[in-house]
Amino acid sequence: MWDIFCNVIDNYGDIGISWRLARQLRGEHALAVRLWVDDLSALQRLHPQTDPDCDAQMLADIDVRRWSSSFPVDIQPGEVVIEGFGCSLPESFLQAMAARAQPPVWINLEYLSAEGWVAGCHKLQSPHPRLPLTKYFFFPGFGTHTGGLLRESALLANRDAFQQSGTADYWRSVGLEPPAAEERRISLFAYENAGLDDLLDAWAQGSRDLTLLVPEGRIAPQVCGYFDAPGFAPGQILERGRLRAKLLPFSDQDTFDRLLWACDFNFVRGEDSFIRGQWAARPFVWHIYPQSDQAHVPKLEAFLDQYCEDMSTELAAATRALFRAWNGVPGASTMAAAWTLAEKEATPWRAFAKDWSNLLAAGPELSNALVKFAQAHVKSRPFD
Repeated sequence: MWDIFCNVIDNYGDIGISWRLARQLRGEHALAVRLWVDDLSALQRLHPQTDPDCDAQMLADIDVRRWSSSFPVDIQPGEVVIEGFGCSLPESFLQAMAARAQPPVWINLEYLSAEGWVAGCHKLQSPHPRLPLTKYFFFPGFGTHTGGLLRESALLANRDAFQQSGTADYWRSVGLEPPAAEERRISLFAYENAGLDDLLDAWAQGSRDLTLLVPEGRIAPQVCGYFDAPGFAPGQILERGRLRAKLLPFSDQDTFDRLLWACDFNFVRGEDSFIRGQWAARPFVWHIYPQSDQAHVPKLEAFLDQYCEDMSTELAAATRALFRAWNGVPGASTMAAAWTLAEKEATPWRAFAKDWSNLLAAGPELSNALVKFAQAHVKSRPFD
């Protein structure tokens, strides 16, 4: 049994990663998984079969439990306990972990970062100050000395089959005809952004037709405001100049993947959609979660250093300009100017995006890395 604890903060990155990991451990590694979530309504957005009022339920063959302040004292911990993103485990659960003849393998699954210090901290251990327990820090990442990225075993094959067979059926499923020859299709999933109106103006006044796909989320009301729409209504189409925006309902993870696969360019945010944007093998821009005092900028630059390393000089300059402008980095250009540069590099960027996806796929896969690590620390018997 693996226990995964997820504390939902204010978006869907934490629960998105936790749910995806739980599904993969169960589906591909045949492990019993118990997922503890403090906000089941957030999980319901990703998995509509979730009952947010039910304390214990089986979803996709995963034992999903409500993590409340009155944590049950009679729960027996599994052999592996994953503390998602530094959430603090309940004291009674820690006591139960310490009481086991062989304490669980306790892993703190950290946030994804491309910063240089990550490889040196991956798998470091931290003894508990009071209990005979050791916590291990496990870092996802982009290099061989990290835990890698979550990637289902059939993901890239499914993506390639989808993209090679044509996307006409997908577009009709969301109420659109297939794109015209010169039309751009772009998805937008982001936090509120000061550069949005400038970008939408550039698209509306541009030289080609552009259809923007906007899933329900934090930036959707801002898009509606640009078009003077009274509110977000899934299915609605908004138009200005050469730009039209199609509003989409919030979807499950598999449906969101197909949106990313179908579009020419994707705007993604946070961690889960950031990773899926890269597996889509399409050009993308990442809206990193903004922090006070621009603390997110070094994290953004660390990723850009890795992502742009093998690009041409022109493509690297355009990519950096667009990422920096979208994230409001001090001194960055306007979004309109950055988009103009990016548009000129659309063809080489598309080719690079496929190469980048293949490069990542040659590295570690996070669920495999976690299982191997746990197996190495469970010496007396196999997993249940």
